[in-house]
Amino acid sequence: MTADMKSHRRKRRLAVLLIGTAAMAAGFLLGEIRSVSAEEAGQVDVYSYRQPYLMEPLFEAFTEETGIKVNMVYAKAGLLERLKAEGEAGPADMFLTADLPRLVEVQEAGFAAPVMTDTLSANIPAQYHEEEGRWWGLTQRARVVYASADRVPKGELTSYLGLADEKWKGRICIRPGDHPYNLGLTAAMIARHGEERTKEWLRGVKANLARKPQGNDRAQVKAIYEGQCDLAIGNTYYMGKMLADPEQRKWAEAAYIIFPDQDGAGAHVNISGATVLEGADNREEAVALLEFLSGDKAQEIYAQSNYEYPVKPGVPWSDTVKSWGEFKADTVDLAVIADLHDEALKLVNEVDFNAGS
Repeated sequence: MTADMKSHRRKRRLAVLLIGTAAMAAGFLLGEIRSVSAEEAGQVDVYSYRQPYLMEPLFEAFTEETGIKVNMVYAKAGLLERLKAEGEAGPADMFLTADLPRLVEVQEAGFAAPVMTDTLSANIPAQYHEEEGRWWGLTQRARVVYASADRVPKGELTSYLGLADEKWKGRICIRPGDHPYNLGLTAAMIARHGEERTKEWLRGVKANLARKPQGNDRAQVKAIYEGQCDLAIGNTYYMGKMLADPEQRKWAEAAYIIFPDQDGAGAHVNISGATVLEGADNREEAVALLEFLSGDKAQEIYAQSNYEYPVKPGVPWSDTVKSWGEFKADTVDLAVIADLHDEALKLVNEVDFNAGS
């Protein structure tokens, strides 16, 4: 690298710091990455919607194996806006998220770089990555129904469509309909049943709500425990997290998991995933991290510590996850679900789902 190129890179880094200061004033700069020169090797800088307590064991294992340091920014929201503000001069090399829609948003904004390696292709089945490798799924989770162990006999509900049945009026709890987890399910319903029937389904579920949509997935299971509702929609891994928490274990034990549509299309499955960013200064290190996260060691850490389903075939599930039983997963292409994201949001807003019944 020439002296002029180094000078140009330093000027770009200064611009990032100035932009970051302005972003903080705007209220969406939620973390800090140490800016480094491109000459400095052996590190990868990550923007993440996945929480530090989950990612740190994975990053530590990666550093131990490769010597490459991982610097992470965690935020609940605002990372895409931060990428847009920073532009090509931004310091991040990789973007991690807990849901497909946010991966697609990064891709559509032009920040996702195509990455295709033999290791990634061998580890991650084709249905769990973008065709050109602009994003890669790393874990799976099913969007299931939690049912009261005391008030809902097994077999009484068997499908997502059944949630709109009038017998559940005043008995369902759910987080906001425009949350990415619920938009993914709604998009899957559109893929299966079309827009009109999915709109009717959303109206039916809304009419059956016990309260206005609110809280996270665990809050819905807590509401079952407290008797506010009998059914709730949530991701499978939250059951494992609640069972492992002494204060929340009683919530989990008050409910059981229903995998819907086992005689039909199968339960909706979403992914967590990652993308290497365009213009990454540490692209080689970022690709190495992505390959590591798709491998046996990292996939087992995901499975054991976060109760998720590995995307790599053959990696064992945790004993807790095994206890929920095998299930049939919906095989609709995740790219189709991603394409239907906007239509799903439109339907949620048209029925004013978040207003409640």
